[in-house]
Amino acid sequence: MGGMAPAGIRHLKDQCLMHEFHIDEIRSILCLGAHADDLEIGCGGTLLEILAQRPGIKVHWVVFSTIDRRAQEAAASAERFLTLAGQKRVVLLDYRDTFFPAVYESIKEYFELIKRDVAPDLIFTHRREDMHQDHRVIAELTWCAFRDHVILEYEIPKYEGDLGAPNFFVPLEEAVCRRKIETILECFSSQHSKQWFSGDTYWALLRLRGLECNSPTRFAEAFHSRKLRANWTSPIQRGTSP
Repeated sequence: MGGMAPAGIRHLKDQCLMHEFHIDEIRSILCLGAHADDLEIGCGGTLLEILAQRPGIKVHWVVFSTIDRRAQEAAASAERFLTLAGQKRVVLLDYRDTFFPAVYESIKEYFELIKRDVAPDLIFTHRREDMHQDHRVIAELTWCAFRDHVILEYEIPKYEGDLGAPNFFVPLEEAVCRRKIETILECFSSQHSKQWFSGDTYWALLRLRGLECNSPTRFAEAFHSRKLRANWTSPIQRGTSP
């Protein structure tokens, strides 16, 4: 993974400020999405790449609004994206689409359950400045519940034009991008009539983010990382020469 973020984050000894974050040491991932297809669009390629590099990782996957056909689509998609995961739990909830602010307390209570049951090394969630109200609620509650974790906020292209300037980039091979996009298009047939739901939309964003991080593969997914702490692997003692 590349971009503007520091190479690694280490857990300060005897303090619980932020979890270690080394890509090759990830053991558990928490994926949070407001709606069916959000996770796949926002971080599907990165998740596929992590699982390909580290098969057997534990994944806890939560989608908050999945009803009827959308629930079936979400389950099928999660199964395909998590093929290489080890222990995995897919939770599909039925909160009403676009009404998350009205049921804020209930969703917060569910976050308390997640916090009690899951100890992730990495969390994928929505971006706090996302123009969709449901997305913002999930992003806000993620930060409320998880105060000492590495959190990457993914982006969702939409009519409102709210894409920002991400600072964490994950280069992806073209084959991974193709698998991501084909799986999304095949699993979420209920969205085919939507103007924004198309392969060229997703290819365009992957190529743009690849350009922005000078990806060697030409493609990348991008995230907003609000808090990263650097630490030296071999600290220099005060008063000594390097």
